Amino acid sequence: QVHLVESGGGLVQPGGSLRLSCTASGNGLSTNTMGWYRQSPETERELVATFTQSGGANYGDSVKDRVVIYRDDAKNTIYLQLNKMKPEDAAVYYCRYYDARAGHIYWGQGTQVTVSS
Repeated sequence: QVHLVESGGGLVQPGGSLRLSCTASGNGLSTNTMGWYRQSPETERELVATFTQSGGANYGDSVKDRVVIYRDDAKNTIYLQLNKMKPEDAAVYYCRYYDARAGHIYWGQGTQVTVSS
């Protein structure tokens, strides 16, 4: 069982920045299988950024020039730095953990991000 806790959401002005964090708890954790997705009332859940098994990162096309995913393995925590934010970035951001051994995906409770002046 993996438990995910997100934080850092809130209101930000267009052009501003925000940092989200997600801490995982459980046994046998690896941040290599963690990432961020988002969903708004107008869109399906979509990839924002995720680490890969090889240690790299993948980014969604709509954000790849404006976000950075990074991590602190000692804390089992990943972060998402969002820059130059746009109104269309407003969504609930979810942390995702993939348990490769069990073939199971865990989701955090989500953190709301609002972009408005």
